[in-house]
Parts: sequence; structure tokens; C-alpha cells
Amino acid sequence: MFDLINGLPVHPLVVHAVVVLLPLACLGTIAIALKPSWRARYGLLVVACAALATALLPVATSSGEALEEHVGDPGQHAALGEQLAWFAVPLLVLAAALVWFDRRGRSRGAGTVATRSTATRVVAALALVAAVATSVQVYRVGDSGARAAWGDQVASSTP
Repeated sequence: MFDLINGLPVHPLVVHAVVVLLPLACLGTIAIALKPSWRARYGLLVVACAALATALLPVATSSGEALEEHVGDPGQHAALGEQLAWFAVPLLVLAAALVWFDRRGRSRGAGTVATRSTATRVVAALALVAAVATSVQVYRVGDSGARAAWGDQVASSTP
């Protein structure tokens, strides 16, 4: 299904969207976790970015499997790419939870501020961990993909 568009492989097209959106979601999550005042303004944008990147992951995986039939086994890249969802989904859930806690706290006003603050701080800390871990995994997937696609060609052209 996700093989070719106009004779070109779909995989590089979709992967470039993921490679842009997922790190942006990571940076945005870090920003809204560290700067609570940005949650109301940028929170939904961060969640939308994470959701779109996460939704594109199955397309990237399927198109990568289709490309593999044309060019051969990409080695470690395929395994790392399949693992990326295990990083992106928690990032999405934690970013959404952080925005939800913030909106809920704003709508209720005063009340159990200490409980809300503690829960929000825990979610923010977990979101930071998820954002850093996802960033590292995106790098690992991208690096292995670049080596699978270009490693032999660049290495053979070096004097």
C-alpha cells in the first residue's frame, strides 16, 4: 500500500515528516514542561505535532518494509524504526496530560492547588524524560537509516 508515489518510494517522504515533527514535539514538550506559562499558548500545538508524528509512524514503518523489498535489508535501521513508536506514544500521552492538567487547573481556579501542582510536576518530569529519550531514539533511527542508505557510497568515495 505505502510503496511508491509517482515512481518514487514513499518512505523518504514520510520519514522526513517524522524527522521534523517528532523532534519539534520533543522540543515543545521540554519547553512547556519547563515553562508553565507557555502551556496555555503552545500546549495544543505541541500535542498536535506529537499526534501527527505518532500517526505517521505506522506509515513510515509500512513504507520502509515496502522499500526493503526493492533495496534489501536496512539492518539495524528497521528494528530501531519499529521501536520508535514505544517512545512517541508516551511522549504524546505525557504532553497531552501536561496540557490537560494545566487547563484543568486554570478552569477550577483555586482549590487543591498543592495536589494539582504535585501531579503537574510529576507529569512534567516524566514528559521531560520522554522528550529526551524520544530525541535520542530519533537520532539513532536517523543515523542508522543514513548509514544504511549512504554509508557504502560515502565510504567508497573517501580517498
